[in-house]
Amino acid sequence: MTVRDEKLFEKLLIPIRKVTFQKGFFQTGKTFKPKTYHDKTVKNGEGYKIRITPRGIEVFAATDAGVYYAIQTLKDLAKIYGNRLPACVIEDEPDFKRRGVYLDCSRGKVPKLKTLKDLVIRLAHWKINELQLYIENVFAFKKHPQIGKGYSPFTPDEILELQDYCRMHHIKLVGSLASFGHFEKILALPKYRHLGEMPGFRGFPGGTTLCPADAGSIKLVSELYSEFIPLFEAKDFNVCCDETWELGKGRSKKLADRIGTGRVYLEFLLKIYRLCQKYGKRMNVWADIVLKYPELMSKLPKDIVLLNWEYEQDGKNIYKTKDIAKAKIPFMVCPGTSGWLTHGSRLPNSITNVTNFAAQGRKFGAEGLLNTDWGDNGHRNFLGASLHSFAHGAAHSWNGKAVDNAKFTDNFCTHFFGEHTGRLANAIRLLGSTYITCGTNVPNKSWLYFALIEPIKNNQPDNPIDLMKEKGLRKIIEQLSDESIWPKLPKSAENFEKISFDELKLAAKMDCLSARRALAVKILRAGKKVNKKELQFINKQMKNIAKDFKKLWLIRNKVSRLQDNLRLFKQAGIK
Repeated sequence: MTVRDEKLFEKLLIPIRKVTFQKGFFQTGKTFKPKTYHDKTVKNGEGYKIRITPRGIEVFAATDAGVYYAIQTLKDLAKIYGNRLPACVIEDEPDFKRRGVYLDCSRGKVPKLKTLKDLVIRLAHWKINELQLYIENVFAFKKHPQIGKGYSPFTPDEILELQDYCRMHHIKLVGSLASFGHFEKILALPKYRHLGEMPGFRGFPGGTTLCPADAGSIKLVSELYSEFIPLFEAKDFNVCCDETWELGKGRSKKLADRIGTGRVYLEFLLKIYRLCQKYGKRMNVWADIVLKYPELMSKLPKDIVLLNWEYEQDGKNIYKTKDIAKAKIPFMVCPGTSGWLTHGSRLPNSITNVTNFAAQGRKFGAEGLLNTDWGDNGHRNFLGASLHSFAHGAAHSWNGKAVDNAKFTDNFCTHFFGEHTGRLANAIRLLGSTYITCGTNVPNKSWLYFALIEPIKNNQPDNPIDLMKEKGLRKIIEQLSDESIWPKLPKSAENFEKISFDELKLAAKMDCLSARRALAVKILRAGKKVNKKELQFINKQMKNIAKDFKKLWLIRNKVSRLQDNLRLFKQAGIK
Protein backbone atom coordinates (compact mmCIF):
# COMPACT_ATOMS: atom_id res chain seq x y z
CA MET A 1 0.00 0.00 0.00
CA THR A 2 1.39 3.44 -0.93
CA VAL A 3 1.39 6.53 1.25
CA ARG A 4 -1.50 7.87 -0.84
CA ASP A 5 -3.42 4.68 -0.09
CA GLU A 6 -2.95 5.09 3.64
CA LYS A 7 -4.13 8.70 3.64
CA LEU A 8 -7.29 7.72 1.77
CA PHE A 9 -8.08 4.99 4.28
CA GLU A 10 -7.45 7.36 7.17
CA LYS A 11 -9.78 10.08 5.90
CA LEU A 12 -12.78 8.00 4.82
CA LEU A 13 -15.53 7.63 7.43
CA ILE A 14 -16.54 4.19 6.12
CA PRO A 15 -13.22 2.65 5.03
CA ILE A 16 -12.95 0.84 1.71
CA ARG A 17 -11.37 -2.57 1.35
CA LYS A 18 -8.87 -2.17 -1.49
CA VAL A 19 -7.61 0.72 -3.60
CA THR A 20 -4.96 0.77 -6.29
CA PHE A 21 -3.80 4.21 -7.41
CA GLN A 22 -2.85 4.89 -11.00
CA LYS A 23 -1.50 7.88 -12.91
CA GLY A 24 -3.55 10.97 -13.46
CA PHE A 25 -6.69 12.67 -12.15
CA PHE A 26 -10.30 13.01 -13.22
CA GLN A 27 -11.65 16.55 -13.20
CA THR A 28 -15.28 16.15 -12.13
CA GLY A 29 -16.62 19.67 -12.51
CA LYS A 30 -19.55 20.71 -10.33
CA THR A 31 -21.46 17.50 -11.03
CA PHE A 32 -20.45 14.12 -12.37
CA LYS A 33 -22.37 11.04 -13.38
CA PRO A 34 -20.48 7.74 -13.43
CA LYS A 35 -21.25 5.06 -15.96
CA THR A 36 -22.70 1.99 -14.23
CA TYR A 37 -22.51 -1.60 -15.39
CA HIS A 38 -24.20 -4.78 -14.21
CA ASP A 39 -21.28 -7.10 -13.51
CA LYS A 40 -21.83 -10.64 -12.24
CA THR A 41 -18.10 -11.04 -11.56
CA VAL A 42 -18.64 -8.88 -8.46
CA LYS A 43 -19.49 -11.79 -6.19
CA ASN A 44 -20.81 -9.97 -3.14
CA GLY A 45 -24.33 -8.66 -3.74
CA GLU A 46 -23.51 -5.36 -1.99
CA GLY A 47 -19.95 -5.15 -3.23
CA TYR A 48 -18.76 -2.95 -6.07
CA LYS A 49 -15.77 -1.86 -8.12
CA ILE A 50 -15.02 1.73 -9.08
CA ARG A 51 -12.62 2.65 -11.88
CA ILE A 52 -11.57 6.31 -11.99
CA THR A 53 -9.53 7.37 -15.01
CA PRO A 54 -8.68 10.79 -16.48
CA ARG A 55 -11.53 10.14 -18.96
CA GLY A 56 -14.27 9.38 -16.43
CA ILE A 57 -15.71 7.11 -13.73
CA GLU A 58 -17.10 3.60 -14.13
CA VAL A 59 -18.99 1.60 -11.49
CA PHE A 60 -19.39 -2.18 -11.63
CA ALA A 61 -21.78 -4.09 -9.36
CA ALA A 62 -24.00 -7.16 -9.45
CA THR A 63 -26.99 -5.38 -7.85
CA ASP A 64 -28.55 -1.94 -7.50
CA ALA A 65 -27.44 -1.94 -3.85
CA GLY A 66 -23.82 -2.33 -4.93
CA VAL A 67 -24.17 0.63 -7.28
CA TYR A 68 -25.80 2.66 -4.50
CA TYR A 69 -22.90 2.01 -2.11
CA ALA A 70 -20.35 2.84 -4.80
CA ILE A 71 -22.04 6.23 -5.24
CA GLN A 72 -21.80 6.83 -1.48
CA THR A 73 -18.06 6.18 -1.61
CA LEU A 74 -17.70 8.58 -4.54
CA LYS A 75 -19.51 11.26 -2.53
CA ASP A 76 -17.01 10.82 0.29
CA LEU A 77 -14.07 10.90 -2.11
CA ALA A 78 -15.38 14.22 -3.40
CA LYS A 79 -15.34 15.56 0.18
CA ILE A 80 -11.70 14.53 0.53
CA TYR A 81 -10.33 15.48 -2.90
CA GLY A 82 -12.80 18.09 -4.13
CA ASN A 83 -13.49 18.01 -7.88
CA ARG A 84 -10.12 16.46 -8.80
CA LEU A 85 -10.33 12.74 -8.05
CA PRO A 86 -7.18 10.62 -8.29
CA ALA A 87 -7.16 7.87 -10.90
CA CYS A 88 -7.57 4.56 -9.09
CA VAL A 89 -9.41 1.25 -8.91
CA ILE A 90 -11.48 0.55 -5.77
CA GLU A 91 -12.76 -2.91 -4.87
CA ASP A 92 -15.05 -3.06 -1.88
CA GLU A 93 -17.54 -5.25 -0.02
CA PRO A 94 -18.95 -5.46 3.56
CA ASP A 95 -17.89 -7.54 6.55
CA PHE A 96 -21.48 -8.31 7.56
CA LYS A 97 -24.61 -9.11 5.58
CA ARG A 98 -26.86 -7.28 8.08
CA ARG A 99 -25.68 -3.85 9.22
CA GLY A 100 -28.32 -2.35 11.43
CA VAL A 101 -29.40 0.44 13.75
CA TYR A 102 -31.91 -0.13 16.52
CA LEU A 103 -33.75 3.00 17.66
CA ASP A 104 -35.74 3.14 20.88
CA CYS A 105 -39.11 4.81 20.27
CA SER A 106 -40.85 3.66 23.46
CA ARG A 107 -39.31 5.46 26.43
CA GLY A 108 -41.13 8.73 25.89
CA LYS A 109 -39.74 10.04 22.61
CA VAL A 110 -41.45 9.08 19.35
CA PRO A 111 -39.68 10.49 16.26
CA LYS A 112 -41.62 12.28 13.56
CA LEU A 113 -41.75 10.54 10.19
CA LYS A 114 -39.60 13.30 8.67
CA THR A 115 -36.95 12.73 11.31
CA LEU A 116 -36.83 9.04 10.51
CA LYS A 117 -36.60 9.72 6.78
CA ASP A 118 -33.77 12.19 7.31
CA LEU A 119 -32.02 9.61 9.48
CA VAL A 120 -32.48 6.91 6.84
CA ILE A 121 -30.62 9.05 4.28
CA ARG A 122 -27.64 9.38 6.62
CA LEU A 123 -27.64 5.71 7.64
CA ALA A 124 -27.82 4.58 4.02
CA HIS A 125 -24.90 6.87 3.16
CA TRP A 126 -22.93 5.03 5.86
CA LYS A 127 -23.94 1.77 4.14
CA ILE A 128 -26.34 0.67 6.89
CA ASN A 129 -28.94 -1.69 5.38
CA GLU A 130 -31.32 -2.37 8.28
CA LEU A 131 -33.39 -0.24 10.66
CA GLN A 132 -35.44 -1.46 13.60
CA LEU A 133 -37.71 0.71 15.74
CA TYR A 134 -38.15 -0.55 19.30
CA ILE A 135 -41.86 -0.54 20.09
CA GLU A 136 -43.52 -1.47 23.36
CA ASN A 137 -46.77 0.47 23.23
CA VAL A 138 -46.26 3.24 20.67
CA PHE A 139 -48.34 1.75 17.88
CA ALA A 140 -51.99 2.53 17.16
CA PHE A 141 -53.59 -0.91 17.56
CA LYS A 142 -57.20 -0.94 16.36
CA LYS A 143 -58.21 -3.85 18.59
CA HIS A 144 -56.43 -2.35 21.60
CA PRO A 145 -56.63 1.46 21.24
CA GLN A 146 -55.85 2.11 24.91
CA ILE A 147 -52.30 0.78 24.54
CA GLY A 148 -50.84 3.78 22.68
CA LYS A 149 -53.03 6.48 24.19
CA GLY A 150 -51.03 9.48 25.41
CA TYR A 151 -47.81 8.36 23.71
CA SER A 152 -48.27 9.74 20.16
CA PRO A 153 -48.09 6.24 18.64
CA PHE A 154 -47.07 5.35 15.10
CA THR A 155 -49.94 4.64 12.72
CA PRO A 156 -49.91 1.78 10.20
CA ASP A 157 -49.70 4.34 7.38
CA GLU A 158 -46.58 5.88 8.93
CA ILE A 159 -44.89 2.48 9.16
CA LEU A 160 -45.75 1.72 5.52
CA GLU A 161 -44.54 5.11 4.32
CA LEU A 162 -41.28 4.73 6.22
CA GLN A 163 -40.83 1.25 4.78
CA ASP A 164 -41.28 2.57 1.25
CA TYR A 165 -38.66 5.24 1.93
CA CYS A 166 -36.23 2.74 3.43
CA ARG A 167 -36.58 0.51 0.37
CA MET A 168 -35.55 3.42 -1.89
CA HIS A 169 -32.27 3.59 0.05
CA HIS A 170 -31.65 -0.18 0.25
CA ILE A 171 -32.58 -0.38 3.93
CA LYS A 172 -34.86 -3.09 5.31
CA LEU A 173 -37.32 -1.91 7.94
CA VAL A 174 -37.46 -4.85 10.34
CA GLY A 175 -40.35 -4.99 12.80
CA SER A 176 -39.66 -5.15 16.52
CA LEU A 177 -42.26 -5.51 19.27
CA ALA A 178 -41.92 -6.26 22.99
CA SER A 179 -43.57 -9.67 23.43
CA PHE A 180 -42.71 -10.94 26.94
CA GLY A 181 -40.60 -8.64 29.13
CA HIS A 182 -40.72 -4.82 29.06
CA PHE A 183 -44.49 -4.94 29.02
CA GLU A 184 -44.85 -2.51 31.92
CA LYS A 185 -46.65 0.27 30.03
CA ILE A 186 -49.32 -2.09 28.75
CA LEU A 187 -49.62 -3.98 32.03
CA ALA A 188 -50.09 -0.67 33.86
CA LEU A 189 -53.49 -0.31 32.15
CA PRO A 190 -56.34 -1.79 34.24
CA LYS A 191 -57.58 -3.86 31.29
CA TYR A 192 -54.30 -5.81 31.05
CA ARG A 193 -53.00 -5.74 34.62
CA HIS A 194 -54.23 -9.26 35.35
CA LEU A 195 -51.76 -10.63 32.76
CA GLY A 196 -48.70 -9.55 34.73
CA GLU A 197 -46.33 -12.09 36.28
CA MET A 198 -45.85 -10.03 39.44
CA PRO A 199 -48.06 -6.92 39.75
CA GLY A 200 -46.35 -4.17 41.72
CA PHE A 201 -42.83 -5.25 40.76
CA ARG A 202 -40.46 -2.25 40.84
CA GLY A 203 -43.46 -0.01 41.44
CA PHE A 204 -45.18 -0.88 38.16
CA PRO A 205 -48.88 -1.63 38.72
CA GLY A 206 -48.84 -4.75 36.54
CA GLY A 207 -45.13 -5.49 36.79
CA THR A 208 -42.92 -5.62 33.69
CA THR A 209 -43.35 -9.19 32.40
CA LEU A 210 -46.27 -11.14 30.96
CA CYS A 211 -47.25 -14.22 32.94
CA PRO A 212 -46.41 -17.16 30.62
CA ALA A 213 -48.74 -19.45 32.57
CA ASP A 214 -51.77 -17.30 31.74
CA ALA A 215 -53.43 -18.26 28.44
CA GLY A 216 -54.44 -14.64 28.04
CA SER A 217 -50.80 -13.60 27.57
CA ILE A 218 -50.16 -15.39 24.30
CA LYS A 219 -53.68 -14.44 23.17
CA LEU A 220 -52.83 -10.76 23.62
CA VAL A 221 -49.48 -11.13 21.84
CA SER A 222 -51.25 -12.92 18.98
CA GLU A 223 -53.77 -10.11 18.60
CA LEU A 224 -51.03 -7.47 18.59
CA TYR A 225 -49.05 -9.43 16.01
CA SER A 226 -52.10 -9.76 13.74
CA GLU A 227 -52.09 -6.00 13.20
CA PHE A 228 -48.36 -5.32 13.40
CA ILE A 229 -46.39 -8.07 11.65
CA PRO A 230 -48.21 -7.95 8.26
CA LEU A 231 -47.02 -4.38 7.76
CA PHE A 232 -43.40 -5.47 7.33
CA GLU A 233 -41.88 -6.89 4.16
CA ALA A 234 -38.64 -8.02 5.82
CA LYS A 235 -38.20 -11.72 6.47
CA ASP A 236 -36.88 -11.09 9.99
CA PHE A 237 -38.98 -9.99 12.97
CA ASN A 238 -37.62 -9.08 16.41
CA VAL A 239 -39.81 -10.43 19.24
CA CYS A 240 -37.47 -8.99 21.91
CA CYS A 241 -38.27 -11.19 24.99
CA ASP A 242 -35.33 -9.77 26.98
CA GLU A 243 -35.02 -8.94 30.68
CA THR A 244 -37.95 -11.00 31.94
CA TRP A 245 -37.00 -10.02 35.47
CA GLU A 246 -39.95 -11.45 37.43
CA LEU A 247 -40.14 -14.74 35.54
CA GLY A 248 -40.69 -17.69 37.86
CA LYS A 249 -41.03 -15.45 40.92
CA GLY A 250 -44.72 -14.58 40.75
CA ARG A 251 -47.70 -16.30 39.21
CA SER A 252 -45.54 -18.84 37.33
CA LYS A 253 -43.49 -19.77 40.42
CA LYS A 254 -45.16 -23.15 40.95
CA LEU A 255 -44.56 -24.07 37.33
CA ALA A 256 -40.96 -22.83 37.51
CA ASP A 257 -40.34 -24.83 40.70
CA ARG A 258 -41.54 -27.93 38.87
CA ILE A 259 -39.84 -27.63 35.46
CA GLY A 260 -37.30 -24.84 35.93
CA THR A 261 -37.43 -21.14 35.13
CA GLY A 262 -35.46 -21.60 31.92
CA ARG A 263 -37.97 -24.17 30.68
CA VAL A 264 -40.88 -21.80 31.48
CA TYR A 265 -39.17 -19.15 29.35
CA LEU A 266 -38.55 -21.61 26.50
CA GLU A 267 -42.14 -22.84 26.34
CA PHE A 268 -43.53 -19.31 26.02
CA LEU A 269 -40.83 -18.42 23.50
CA LEU A 270 -41.82 -21.40 21.36
CA LYS A 271 -45.42 -20.17 21.34
CA ILE A 272 -44.16 -16.85 19.98
CA TYR A 273 -41.98 -18.73 17.49
CA ARG A 274 -45.07 -20.46 16.11
CA LEU A 275 -46.77 -17.09 15.69
CA CYS A 276 -43.78 -15.88 13.67
CA GLN A 277 -44.00 -18.99 11.49
CA LYS A 278 -47.67 -18.25 10.89
CA TYR A 279 -46.69 -14.96 9.28
CA GLY A 280 -43.68 -16.38 7.44
CA LYS A 281 -41.19 -14.51 9.60
CA ARG A 282 -37.84 -15.62 10.98
CA MET A 283 -37.88 -14.96 14.71
CA ASN A 284 -35.11 -12.73 16.05
CA VAL A 285 -34.80 -12.66 19.86
CA TRP A 286 -32.48 -10.97 22.35
CA ALA A 287 -30.05 -13.57 23.70
CA ASP A 288 -29.67 -12.53 27.35
CA ILE A 289 -32.13 -15.04 28.84
CA VAL A 290 -30.84 -17.91 26.71
CA LEU A 291 -27.29 -17.10 27.86
CA LYS A 292 -28.53 -17.06 31.45
CA TYR A 293 -29.92 -20.58 30.96
CA PRO A 294 -27.41 -22.11 28.50
CA GLU A 295 -29.17 -25.48 28.65
CA LEU A 296 -31.85 -23.89 26.44
CA MET A 297 -29.44 -23.45 23.53
CA SER A 298 -29.76 -27.03 22.28
CA LYS A 299 -33.58 -26.86 22.46
CA LEU A 300 -33.99 -23.74 20.34
CA PRO A 301 -35.14 -23.95 16.71
CA LYS A 302 -32.16 -23.58 14.37
CA ASP A 303 -33.98 -21.15 12.09
CA ILE A 304 -34.10 -18.28 14.57
CA VAL A 305 -31.58 -15.47 15.10
CA LEU A 306 -30.11 -14.75 18.54
CA LEU A 307 -29.32 -11.09 19.16
CA ASN A 308 -26.38 -11.05 21.56
CA TRP A 309 -26.32 -7.69 23.32
CA GLU A 310 -23.81 -6.20 25.73
CA TYR A 311 -23.19 -2.51 26.33
CA GLU A 312 -20.03 -2.32 28.40
CA GLN A 313 -16.74 -2.17 26.55
CA ASP A 314 -15.47 -5.48 27.94
CA GLY A 315 -18.79 -6.97 29.03
CA LYS A 316 -18.93 -10.71 29.54
CA ASN A 317 -21.61 -11.39 26.92
CA ILE A 318 -19.35 -10.07 24.16
CA TYR A 319 -17.17 -13.11 24.69
CA LYS A 320 -20.11 -15.51 24.89
CA THR A 321 -20.53 -14.96 21.15
CA LYS A 322 -18.52 -18.12 20.59
CA ASP A 323 -21.05 -20.15 22.62
CA ILE A 324 -23.86 -19.12 20.28
CA ALA A 325 -21.72 -19.87 17.24
CA LYS A 326 -20.86 -23.29 18.68
CA ALA A 327 -24.60 -24.05 18.95
CA LYS A 328 -24.88 -23.34 15.21
CA ILE A 329 -27.68 -20.81 15.64
CA PRO A 330 -27.57 -17.70 13.43
CA PHE A 331 -26.77 -14.59 15.44
CA MET A 332 -26.02 -10.89 15.38
CA VAL A 333 -23.70 -8.97 17.67
CA CYS A 334 -25.45 -6.01 19.28
CA PRO A 335 -23.33 -3.27 20.84
CA GLY A 336 -24.74 0.11 21.81
CA THR A 337 -24.23 3.82 21.35
CA SER A 338 -23.87 4.32 25.13
CA GLY A 339 -26.08 7.34 24.47
CA TRP A 340 -28.76 6.61 27.07
CA LEU A 341 -28.88 7.62 30.74
CA THR A 342 -26.47 10.37 29.76
CA HIS A 343 -26.94 13.75 28.15
CA GLY A 344 -24.18 13.31 25.61
CA SER A 345 -22.74 9.83 25.37
CA ARG A 346 -20.22 7.60 27.08
CA LEU A 347 -18.01 7.91 24.03
CA PRO A 348 -14.89 5.89 24.95
CA ASN A 349 -17.09 3.04 26.18
CA SER A 350 -19.16 3.04 22.99
CA ILE A 351 -16.10 3.06 20.74
CA THR A 352 -14.53 0.08 22.51
CA ASN A 353 -17.85 -1.76 22.90
CA VAL A 354 -18.53 -1.57 19.16
CA THR A 355 -14.94 -2.46 18.26
CA ASN A 356 -14.77 -5.52 20.51
CA PHE A 357 -18.19 -6.83 19.51
CA ALA A 358 -17.50 -6.37 15.81
CA ALA A 359 -14.25 -8.30 16.18
CA GLN A 360 -16.07 -11.18 17.87
CA GLY A 361 -18.72 -11.09 15.16
CA ARG A 362 -16.13 -11.37 12.41
CA LYS A 363 -14.25 -14.10 14.25
CA PHE A 364 -17.25 -16.35 14.85
CA GLY A 365 -19.32 -15.69 11.73
CA ALA A 366 -22.07 -13.30 12.86
CA GLU A 367 -24.84 -12.61 10.39
CA GLY A 368 -24.62 -8.95 11.24
CA LEU A 369 -24.11 -6.10 13.68
CA LEU A 370 -27.08 -4.26 15.20
CA ASN A 371 -26.09 -1.04 16.95
CA THR A 372 -28.64 -0.20 19.64
CA ASP A 373 -29.71 3.19 20.97
CA TRP A 374 -31.99 3.30 24.01
CA GLY A 375 -33.88 6.02 25.91
CA ASP A 376 -34.28 4.80 29.49
CA ASN A 377 -35.83 7.07 32.13
CA GLY A 378 -37.79 9.40 29.87
CA HIS A 379 -35.43 9.57 26.87
CA ARG A 380 -33.87 12.88 27.87
CA ASN A 381 -30.93 12.06 25.58
CA PHE A 382 -31.13 13.49 22.06
CA LEU A 383 -30.56 11.80 18.70
CA GLY A 384 -27.68 14.13 17.87
CA ALA A 385 -25.52 12.60 20.57
CA SER A 386 -25.96 9.08 19.13
CA LEU A 387 -25.10 9.78 15.50
CA HIS A 388 -21.35 9.48 16.03
CA SER A 389 -21.84 5.92 17.27
CA PHE A 390 -24.25 5.08 14.45
CA ALA A 391 -21.51 6.04 12.00
CA HIS A 392 -18.84 4.24 14.02
CA GLY A 393 -20.94 1.06 14.14
CA ALA A 394 -21.52 1.36 10.40
CA ALA A 395 -17.77 1.61 9.77
CA HIS A 396 -17.07 -1.50 11.86
CA SER A 397 -19.93 -3.30 10.10
CA TRP A 398 -18.47 -2.60 6.66
CA ASN A 399 -14.70 -2.92 7.07
CA GLY A 400 -13.89 -3.05 10.76
CA LYS A 401 -10.21 -3.91 10.56
CA ALA A 402 -9.49 -0.68 8.69
CA VAL A 403 -11.24 1.64 11.16
CA ASP A 404 -8.87 3.97 13.01
CA ASN A 405 -10.71 4.66 16.27
CA ALA A 406 -8.28 7.40 17.28
CA LYS A 407 -9.09 9.44 14.18
CA PHE A 408 -12.73 8.51 13.80
CA THR A 409 -14.23 11.45 15.68
CA ASP A 410 -12.28 13.95 13.55
CA ASN A 411 -13.40 12.13 10.39
CA PHE A 412 -16.99 12.13 11.63
CA CYS A 413 -16.99 15.88 12.19
CA THR A 414 -15.44 16.46 8.77
CA HIS A 415 -17.83 14.21 6.84
CA PHE A 416 -21.04 14.77 8.82
CA PHE A 417 -20.82 18.40 9.96
CA GLY A 418 -18.34 19.69 7.37
CA GLU A 419 -16.19 20.98 10.25
CA HIS A 420 -12.45 20.70 9.57
CA THR A 421 -10.76 22.60 12.43
CA GLY A 422 -10.81 19.80 15.02
CA ARG A 423 -12.60 22.01 17.56
CA LEU A 424 -15.93 20.20 17.24
CA ALA A 425 -14.22 16.82 17.55
CA ASN A 426 -12.55 17.98 20.77
CA ALA A 427 -15.89 19.27 22.10
CA ILE A 428 -17.56 15.91 21.34
CA ARG A 429 -14.72 14.11 23.15
CA LEU A 430 -15.09 16.37 26.19
CA LEU A 431 -18.86 15.84 26.30
CA GLY A 432 -18.43 12.11 25.75
CA SER A 433 -16.04 11.79 28.69
CA THR A 434 -17.97 13.58 31.45
CA TYR A 435 -19.12 10.22 32.86
CA ILE A 436 -15.46 9.63 33.71
CA THR A 437 -14.51 13.21 34.56
CA CYS A 438 -17.21 13.42 37.27
CA GLY A 439 -15.08 10.99 39.27
CA THR A 440 -17.32 7.94 39.45
CA ASN A 441 -17.55 5.70 36.40
CA VAL A 442 -20.46 3.24 36.66
CA PRO A 443 -21.86 0.77 34.09
CA ASN A 444 -24.64 1.72 31.68
CA LYS A 445 -25.09 5.30 32.82
CA SER A 446 -23.61 8.63 33.74
CA TRP A 447 -24.37 9.94 37.22
CA LEU A 448 -24.73 13.43 35.74
CA TYR A 449 -27.95 12.34 34.03
CA PHE A 450 -29.53 11.61 37.41
CA ALA A 451 -27.88 14.43 39.35
CA LEU A 452 -29.62 17.06 37.22
CA ILE A 453 -32.98 16.13 38.74
CA GLU A 454 -32.01 14.29 41.96
CA PRO A 455 -34.00 15.49 45.02
CA ILE A 456 -32.02 17.68 47.38
CA LYS A 457 -32.96 15.40 50.25
CA ASN A 458 -31.95 11.90 49.20
CA ASN A 459 -31.36 9.38 51.94
CA GLN A 460 -30.70 6.56 49.52
CA PRO A 461 -27.18 5.13 49.88
CA ASP A 462 -24.80 5.56 46.94
CA ASN A 463 -26.85 8.34 45.35
CA PRO A 464 -25.26 10.07 42.35
CA ILE A 465 -24.57 13.49 43.88
CA ASP A 466 -22.81 12.09 46.94
CA LEU A 467 -20.73 9.73 44.81
CA MET A 468 -19.41 12.30 42.33
CA LYS A 469 -16.16 14.13 43.14
CA GLU A 470 -15.99 17.91 43.59
CA LYS A 471 -12.75 18.18 41.60
CA GLY A 472 -14.29 16.39 38.63
CA LEU A 473 -17.49 18.42 38.77
CA ARG A 474 -15.53 21.68 38.76
CA LYS A 475 -13.51 20.47 35.80
CA ILE A 476 -16.71 19.71 33.86
CA ILE A 477 -18.03 23.20 34.58
CA GLU A 478 -14.75 24.75 33.48
CA GLN A 479 -14.65 22.76 30.24
CA LEU A 480 -18.28 22.84 29.15
CA SER A 481 -19.21 26.38 30.18
CA ASP A 482 -16.63 27.68 27.70
CA GLU A 483 -18.64 28.55 24.60
CA SER A 484 -15.47 28.82 22.52
CA ILE A 485 -15.19 25.02 22.36
CA TRP A 486 -18.04 25.09 19.81
CA PRO A 487 -17.08 26.24 16.30
CA LYS A 488 -19.49 27.69 13.79
CA LEU A 489 -20.86 25.19 11.32
CA PRO A 490 -20.29 25.93 7.64
CA LYS A 491 -23.18 27.60 5.82
CA SER A 492 -23.46 24.50 3.64
CA ALA A 493 -24.53 22.36 6.63
CA GLU A 494 -28.03 20.93 6.19
CA ASN A 495 -30.83 21.39 8.71
CA PHE A 496 -30.53 17.84 10.09
CA GLU A 497 -26.87 18.47 10.93
CA LYS A 498 -27.63 21.90 12.41
CA ILE A 499 -30.24 20.40 14.72
CA SER A 500 -27.80 17.67 15.72
CA PHE A 501 -25.23 20.36 16.54
CA ASP A 502 -27.75 22.22 18.71
CA GLU A 503 -28.63 18.97 20.49
CA LEU A 504 -24.96 18.39 21.32
CA LYS A 505 -24.65 21.92 22.69
CA LEU A 506 -27.74 21.46 24.86
CA ALA A 507 -26.37 18.14 26.13
CA ALA A 508 -23.23 19.98 27.22
CA LYS A 509 -25.32 22.64 28.97
CA MET A 510 -27.29 19.94 30.82
CA ASP A 511 -24.10 18.22 31.98
CA CYS A 512 -22.62 21.55 33.02
CA LEU A 513 -25.74 22.51 34.98
CA SER A 514 -25.91 19.04 36.51
CA ALA A 515 -22.35 19.47 37.80
CA ARG A 516 -23.10 22.94 39.12
CA ARG A 517 -26.30 21.79 40.81
CA ALA A 518 -24.52 18.78 42.33
CA LEU A 519 -21.91 21.03 43.95
CA ALA A 520 -24.66 23.22 45.42
CA VAL A 521 -26.57 20.22 46.77
CA LYS A 522 -23.39 18.84 48.35
CA ILE A 523 -23.06 22.11 50.26
CA LEU A 524 -26.71 22.03 51.37
CA ARG A 525 -26.43 18.43 52.54
CA ALA A 526 -23.42 19.43 54.61
CA GLY A 527 -25.68 21.87 56.46
CA LYS A 528 -24.13 24.97 54.89
CA LYS A 529 -25.58 27.80 52.82
CA VAL A 530 -25.11 28.26 49.09
CA ASN A 531 -24.39 31.70 47.69
CA LYS A 532 -27.71 33.32 46.78
CA LYS A 533 -26.49 34.41 43.33
CA GLU A 534 -25.38 30.85 42.58
CA LEU A 535 -28.83 29.50 43.44
CA GLN A 536 -30.48 32.15 41.28
CA PHE A 537 -28.17 31.25 38.41
CA ILE A 538 -28.92 27.52 38.72
CA ASN A 539 -32.68 28.12 38.79
CA LYS A 540 -32.53 30.49 35.83
CA GLN A 541 -30.43 28.01 33.85
CA MET A 542 -32.87 25.21 34.65
CA LYS A 543 -35.73 27.26 33.19
CA ASN A 544 -33.70 28.17 30.10
CA ILE A 545 -32.70 24.55 29.53
CA ALA A 546 -36.29 23.39 29.90
CA LYS A 547 -37.30 25.93 27.25
CA ASP A 548 -34.54 24.85 24.85
CA PHE A 549 -35.25 21.18 25.57
CA LYS A 550 -38.92 21.59 24.63
CA LYS A 551 -38.01 23.41 21.43
CA LEU A 552 -35.54 20.76 20.28
CA TRP A 553 -37.78 17.87 21.30
CA LEU A 554 -40.66 19.20 19.18
CA ILE A 555 -38.48 19.83 16.12
CA ARG A 556 -37.68 16.13 15.67
CA ASN A 557 -40.31 14.32 17.72
CA LYS A 558 -44.01 14.03 18.41
CA VAL A 559 -45.27 15.44 21.70
CA SER A 560 -45.53 12.00 23.35
CA ARG A 561 -44.15 12.20 26.93
CA LEU A 562 -42.47 15.61 26.70
CA GLN A 563 -44.37 16.83 29.75
CA ASP A 564 -42.83 14.09 31.90
CA ASN A 565 -39.40 15.64 31.36
CA LEU A 566 -40.56 19.23 31.70
CA ARG A 567 -42.14 18.33 35.04
CA LEU A 568 -38.79 16.97 36.25
CA PHE A 569 -36.97 20.16 35.22
CA LYS A 570 -39.51 22.22 37.14
CA GLN A 571 -39.13 20.08 40.26
CA ALA A 572 -35.31 20.25 40.07
CA GLY A 573 -35.08 23.91 41.00
CA ILE A 574 -33.34 24.73 44.30
CA LYS A 575 -35.38 26.86 46.67
